[in-house]
Amino acid sequence: MNDNRRKIIISRTIDYKHSESSQNGSVPGGSPWQRWLFFLALLPLFIGAMLLGMVFFSIFFALIVVVAAAIGIRFWWLRRKLQKTGKFEGEEKSIVIEDAEIIETRTNKSEHK
Repeated sequence: MNDNRRKIIISRTIDYKHSESSQNGSVPGGSPWQRWLFFLALLPLFIGAMLLGMVFFSIFFALIVVVAAAIGIRFWWLRRKLQKTGKFEGEEKSIVIEDAEIIETRTNKSEHK
């Protein structure tokens, strides 16, 4: 079979203008002033993106705080409800031992000279 018909040839030509850049000292892609102006034009966009990111982060953080507070209030409410009914055995109750018997006592007397 003839594979030459199926070949796709892609050629890419990059022209840096080596002869011109070496003669006048310019940087490929434009003059340094053009680059500085480009970066200065991007600065407000960068600041705007940072501010927008902070706004979305603060909204997300506020939602997390509200959800955590709602869950905490719900657990507090359920615990309070169970304590009122007497079904909740929390840390407030203690066990009192009324009768105890001493089985053996030892005394260790150390001799001091």
